[in-house]
Amino acid sequence: MLTGIDHLILATDDLPAAERQCMAVLGRSPSWAGAHPAFGTRNVIFRLSNTYIELLAPDGDGPVADRLRADLAESGPGLYGLALSTADADGAAAQMRERGLSPSDPVEGLAHDDASGAFRRFRNVWLPEKDTRGIRLFAIEHLSEPELLPPALPLSEEHAVVDRLDHVVVMTREPDRAVNFYGEQLGIRLALDKTFEKRGLRLMFFRLGGTTLEVSAPLRSDAELGAGDAESAADNLWGIAYAVGDADAARARMVDAGLEASAVRDGHKPGTRVFTIGGSPLGVPTLVIEPAA
Repeated sequence: MLTGIDHLILATDDLPAAERQCMAVLGRSPSWAGAHPAFGTRNVIFRLSNTYIELLAPDGDGPVADRLRADLAESGPGLYGLALSTADADGAAAQMRERGLSPSDPVEGLAHDDASGAFRRFRNVWLPEKDTRGIRLFAIEHLSEPELLPPALPLSEEHAVVDRLDHVVVMTREPDRAVNFYGEQLGIRLALDKTFEKRGLRLMFFRLGGTTLEVSAPLRSDAELGAGDAESAADNLWGIAYAVGDADAARARMVDAGLEASAVRDGHKPGTRVFTIGGSPLGVPTLVIEPAA
């Protein structure tokens, strides 16, 4: 029932500043800038080739806005939620229940774009954080025409701007539980489950609709983590990796835009070249990848 990583939500308390920084990272102009009238929030969206990035800020009253303000006060800006796409919200909710999860019934949503006056309709199926181990995660069924959310236009040469999301990283202390949740209960294909002793990590790659959900777990015993820590600590939606056509050109563009960036280096996967963006732009550790030819 789940077909892809629909979008990532990045929370911010300064939407104009976040929009400027996201434009510097992606090298693209926004696809959408507007509001959720019923939620008390405003957003700016950048649609990439395989997903979209949503910047979300409180802008009114209501439980969604109040929760967002509280979370920003506690944790600051950063990755806030993960949305998985579905063509059938009712079917997705039913399948989740059959697999032992406790999703909400589909919730109708409406978004408005300031520039065009367009409205987009959608239905969300939310999972409680007791099921997701602290990750804000929901399935979304879009009811409006895809053309209402156009691609984010490049501000530079195509090879120097971000084309797509390569992967998003979740940190966990319970890797076996993650395999059960993402693989068995959500039905996402586990493409790799490998231990890297030198890096002190167990990495699990879940593939969905051409994107990857990377779950990373430290190779430490419960005793090393501290009594009870492995059981009580929530998972963390942690970082983003973007794909570009030319790592050198992308790095030069970002530096010209005022971002800090490491030197380009060989990636862990043969044939790839990568660099990191300094300072965790938008509150998110960010990697940029030039895929292997």
